[in-house]
Amino acid sequence: MTKRIAITGGAGFVGSNLAIMIARDRPDCSVIALDNLKRRGSELTLPRLAEAGVEFKHGDVRIATDLEQLGDVDCLLECSAEPSVLAGHGESPAYLIDSNLNGALNCLEHLRRTGGEMIFLSSSRVYSIPALLELPLTPSGQRFDIAADASGEGWSGKGIAEDFSTSGPRSLYGTTKLAAEAFIAEYRAAYGLRATVYRCGVLTGPWQMGKVDQGFVTLWMARHLFGGPLSYIGHGGDGTQVRDVLHVADLYDAIAPSLDGVGDLDGQTFNLGGGRDVSVSLRELTDHCERISGNTIEIASVPETRPNDIAYYITDTSRIETQTGWQPKRSLEETLEDIHRWLIEHRRVLEPILGGGTS
Repeated sequence: MTKRIAITGGAGFVGSNLAIMIARDRPDCSVIALDNLKRRGSELTLPRLAEAGVEFKHGDVRIATDLEQLGDVDCLLECSAEPSVLAGHGESPAYLIDSNLNGALNCLEHLRRTGGEMIFLSSSRVYSIPALLELPLTPSGQRFDIAADASGEGWSGKGIAEDFSTSGPRSLYGTTKLAAEAFIAEYRAAYGLRATVYRCGVLTGPWQMGKVDQGFVTLWMARHLFGGPLSYIGHGGDGTQVRDVLHVADLYDAIAPSLDGVGDLDGQTFNLGGGRDVSVSLRELTDHCERISGNTIEIASVPETRPNDIAYYITDTSRIETQTGWQPKRSLEETLEDIHRWLIEHRRVLEPILGGGTS
């Protein structure tokens, strides 16, 4: 019987790349992508999905009956999300909650009926903002850093581990993801659902329609090529805040073994990110983009820190490395060069989306 793998948010950056990679490596599987095509640029993905042999369904996870289009599935990758950490602030959080929490519940209900397993993409934003802001950071060149031998509850020089505090506030976005994780645990207990949760940090790579509040790595390179405003925002406006970066192909490598069944990873939660070796500050990112693109642009400084912004997040991937042997393969340099090639090759269609006055 043909294995059926469904991806919600399947025309988004993460979902579409995973769908295409799965179809490439598993030609004997039926791969279905469901998406509401809300985000600008997602329509560019449809020809890529079709070429890869992925079946596309236009639907919205907020609407339970839309998921019926998927039929019985063996595995559902829940990649749909309103991904901005600023979502809901200064406005109604209804769309955020409906998409990230109610959408996840609709996916769980679909799996309760079909018996399929879930791979849930959560977020590093489930961790406590006050606790992250209390990390002992020190300036080190063009970045903030933590001493290699320093450690505390849930953190060390390697980064943030899965037992770091999730006590709020975490942002409205982070709370929707943590609430969805809680419901996954309840569905496992009540209905025997099998599921694995991956808390992802900064994901990037080709076909990401980057914005200031989500997808900043792609946006940074695009602005160096196409022009348009950039700013170092918050924490003094020096661009010293740090994130680790994970190429979407490394994400695929991490979850691919579970597509045949989550197995011993059932009920477990893993942090996924590039780790300390694939981390970068905004100022360092500027240097990389200048060198790779050959262009220099003016970057403004906004000292004031926005709500929910943090100065430092690096993923400690020790748990998944120990249990599965997975490690990220792509360096920061390789990832940025991959994005640069993509932007050059598709400049005609990407410049109107990622250049100029867009954000």
